[in-house]
Amino acid sequence: MTDTTSTLLSAALPDPAARALYLAVLREGGRVRAAEVGPDDGPALRRLVELGLLVPQLQDAAYSAVDPRGATERIGTAIRLQSARLLTEAERLPDLLGELTRAYDATPKRRRAATGARYLTAKEDIRHELEQLAQEFPTETMTAQPGGPRPAELLPDSLDRARRVHERGGTVRTLYESSAKLDPATVRFAAEVTRLGCTTRLVDVPFQRFLVFDRTVAVIPAAADYTSAAVVDDPAMVAFVVDTFEQLWQQAEGVNWSALADGSAASTAHEQVARLLARGRTQRAVATRLGLSERTVAGHIARLREQYDAETLFQLGWQMRGERDV
Repeated sequence: MTDTTSTLLSAALPDPAARALYLAVLREGGRVRAAEVGPDDGPALRRLVELGLLVPQLQDAAYSAVDPRGATERIGTAIRLQSARLLTEAERLPDLLGELTRAYDATPKRRRAATGARYLTAKEDIRHELEQLAQEFPTETMTAQPGGPRPAELLPDSLDRARRVHERGGTVRTLYESSAKLDPATVRFAAEVTRLGCTTRLVDVPFQRFLVFDRTVAVIPAAADYTSAAVVDDPAMVAFVVDTFEQLWQQAEGVNWSALADGSAASTAHEQVARLLARGRTQRAVATRLGLSERTVAGHIARLREQYDAETLFQLGWQMRGERDV
């Protein structure tokens, strides 16, 4: 082994303290709260985060253990780029991380049920599972997120996850409801992930929340209120979910998120109200669809009536439909 190779491997592998901390986290189910990490373990924790073996979960103030195979691939790529002479050493990496990989595979949550589905009933467990799936299946992610604006507290973790997928050369496609376009925080988030190479579209029909990773594993609701989820790897079931996503994707509307982020939420809402009125929606239906109060919608309608010189809501809708048909 050359001195260069030894240096590369030494820098790329966890030291004994970091290995011990990683194994301890796996024994606790693959997740550890930041408050539970003692001061003496600080350097080992930082080392595992640096190597990508532990991923911070900002919302939960915790760290999730991820599959060492991802670290193996990143380290192997770096070594291969240094010199063809190092290829032999790169091939040794699965063995060098074998102890951690076997321990990771032995954790109860990584064992698939015989039925092809596993059920998660805690939001913290669901987020933990999504993080691990994103690491294990990094090539293509499909996400359907109904409910309009995204919860602001979830956006930092989602952005961090999208950035890691992009760095590994993966793609992310996301569907939102049309009303997401009205929320400034969601718009800024969509603009940011677009700059990373992700694609986000809006769809104006009802749909359920689900995610698909590499067309291999799907995470679908196990309760109507989204308090539990099922992780499915049955090929027929996953294919059905993928087909559902593709059909919605074809119906969805592309958005210039960067341009939208540079504008104002008020003008965006005004345009959205006008579009729905032109489709024949009532004031109440528009308010429900956009998540606005009827009073706010009434204010937009008043300005639109003045703009189109319309005396009634029917006249307004008729004139706007005619304008869009020209």
